[in-house]
Amino acid sequence: MSTTNYITAVCSVKNGNVGINNKADFTNSSAASSVDFLKSVYTHYQLSYPKFYKMDSLCKLAFLTSELLLKTNKITDTYTAEDIAIITSNCSSSLEIDTEHQKAISNKENYFPSPAVFVYTLPNILIGEIAIRNKIKGENSFFIFNKFDADFMCNYTNSLLNTNKTKCCIAGWVDFYENKYEAFLCTIEKTKQGLCIENNEEQLNKLYTNNY
Repeated sequence: MSTTNYITAVCSVKNGNVGINNKADFTNSSAASSVDFLKSVYTHYQLSYPKFYKMDSLCKLAFLTSELLLKTNKITDTYTAEDIAIITSNCSSSLEIDTEHQKAISNKENYFPSPAVFVYTLPNILIGEIAIRNKIKGENSFFIFNKFDADFMCNYTNSLLNTNKTKCCIAGWVDFYENKYEAFLCTIEKTKQGLCIENNEEQLNKLYTNNY
């Protein structure tokens, strides 16, 4: 017998906008680049985490989205570190930083691979950054799809929750490549609270595609 789980909070960062719980919360259409926009989000919300400036763009995007999500729904105050899972996906993997790394090693006359760059050449590093920041120790997985797959994400998170492998999931999509970015993360729980939206494909797709 299946158990109903609930999407309890949502945060998205895309198209010069930050949305929290499906409503526009911050807009900056004048940023010269995607990186500048991410910095403006960090500044606007008065976040304080010096490591942010050392991250690659994909991790900065994931950090900002998760930070705002967890300020909205303080799941780390409710669940133990082991009871929170992080399940994310994208379509570009870590190609943004991979390209930078490739440039550094392709010039034989100026061969200088940077460890600070190389460390980010796996997409699941963004999960590590979220986990380190919030001291989360639960299950984590990263998947590559052509586009956001709401059906898969619902089935996967519901399975984790219904088999008691976790009590709360941070789940969604974080993609950054060639100055294009899109992040959508939500908390999914067994408890009716917050947005209290049933975790199914239709509802998750509706939240993901919301343009404010």
